[in-house]
Amino acid sequence: MFLIPGEPVLCAMPIEALREQIDRIDLEIIDLIAERQKLAGRIALVKTNEGLPIHDPKRTREVLDAAFNSAVEKAINPVFVRKVFELLIEMSEERQRECSGEGNLP
Repeated sequence: MFLIPGEPVLCAMPIEALREQIDRIDLEIIDLIAERQKLAGRIALVKTNEGLPIHDPKRTREVLDAAFNSAVEKAINPVFVRKVFELLIEMSEERQRECSGEGNLP
């Protein structure tokens, strides 16, 4: 039997049921990314009004460090989590460029 450290031993679930749970979580992640992108657009307006640059190295470092530390606390690979957040930040900055008229996307 394959055991996952820190997880209780559960009755075997069919793989289809487990995949359905993963699919549900994937949709929730996409919804959260969409919500994050909407907020990035609002941030673009604030940055434009205040004359702030799109890229904020200090904020980027704060977000990446927080993601890394949270991943460590949850016992998941912090390097991979950091990579995910690097992509999220890249997406947010692109959205901000779009909203401020600097972006390449339609």
